Amino acid sequence: MLNGKSILVTGGTGSFGKKLVETILTKYPEIERLVVYSRDELKQFEMSQQFSDLKFRQLRYFIGDVRDKDRLLRAFEGIDIVVHAAALKQVPACEYNPFEAIKTNVIGAQNIIEAAMDRGVKKVVALSTDKAAAPINLYGATKLCSDKLFVAANNFKGKRDLKLAVVRYGNVMGSRGSVIPFFLQKRTEGIIPITDERMTRFNITLEEGVGLVLYALQNMWGGELFVPKIPSYRILDLAEAIAPGCRRDVVGIRPGEKLHEEMITETDALNTIEFERHFVILPSMPLWDVDAFTRTFVGKPCPSDFKYNSGTNTEWLTVEQIRTLMNSHVDKNFTPE
Repeated sequence: MLNGKSILVTGGTGSFGKKLVETILTKYPEIERLVVYSRDELKQFEMSQQFSDLKFRQLRYFIGDVRDKDRLLRAFEGIDIVVHAAALKQVPACEYNPFEAIKTNVIGAQNIIEAAMDRGVKKVVALSTDKAAAPINLYGATKLCSDKLFVAANNFKGKRDLKLAVVRYGNVMGSRGSVIPFFLQKRTEGIIPITDERMTRFNITLEEGVGLVLYALQNMWGGELFVPKIPSYRILDLAEAIAPGCRRDVVGIRPGEKLHEEMITETDALNTIEFERHFVILPSMPLWDVDAFTRTFVGKPCPSDFKYNSGTNTEWLTVEQIRTLMNSHVDKNFTPE
C-alpha cells in the first residue's frame, strides 16, 4: 500500500507520529520518502537520534507549522499521502488560550486541505478525538470543526484524485500529557488526585491507533469518519492498577471535562454503519452509494437510538488487564506501587 509512495506526517514528533514513523519504516521499507513535519527543532533532533536520516535514507525532518500555509505548500511537493496528527490538545491550555487552539486546529486543518489540493496529494487522513463528539470544551469544538472541514473537502475537490477521511478514537495509553503518565508521576508523592470517582474513559494503544490509520488509508472512499471498537476503563480501576497503596483525593472535574467520553452521539448514529472491528460515520451529504459501501465491507446500519459512550460501553478493562497493557505498551518494567 505505501511502498513507492511519499508520505508526510504533521505532528510527526508526537507520541502517535513517532509510532507511525516507526511502523512505516519497519513494515514498508520501499517507501519513496517519509517526511516528519513539526515545529519543534529540539523534538526533531531527539527523534533523529532514534530514527536517523542517515540510517533511513527515505526519512526527512521538516520544520514548519500547520498555521503556515506557504510552508505546507513547500513541504507537500511530491507528497502522495498526508497523515495529519498536529494539534493543540491540552484541554485547560485550550480553554485559557482559545484562539491559539483555533489557529492550529481549525485554520491549520483548512491549510492542510488547501495545500493537499494544490500539490496533488492523493490521500489525507486526519486524527480526531472523542472530545469532538458533543463537545463541551474548546479543544473538542475545534476538532469537531476540523472533522467537518476534512469531510466536506471531498465535496469541493473537483476532479482531483484526492480522498480525505478522519479517524476518531479515545485516550491513547501512555501518550504524553495523558492520565497514565500523570498517575505514574503522582504515585511517587503517595497521593493520586481523582477528578470524579464516577469517571470513565475509552482506551486505545498507540499500535491500535496506528493500525486504524493504516486501515483507513487502504480502505477509505473519501468522507468517512472511522471509529474503532475499543474498551473503557473506570478511573478508580486505573488508580488501583497503577498505585494501589496510594491515598486518593477527589479534586473535582477540570474546566471543560466530561464524566464520560462519547465517540458516536445518538444523532451521529443515524448516519453510522457498524462493522466487525469499527464504526464508520458517513458524510451527511452523500458522496457515494452507501449500499455499495455497506456491501463491500459487510456492515449494518446502527439502531437509531445507538450511541457509543465510555460509560455505557460493553467492553471494560479490569485492573489486571490495565496492568498487563501497561507492561506491554507503556513500560515493560512497570509494577504497581
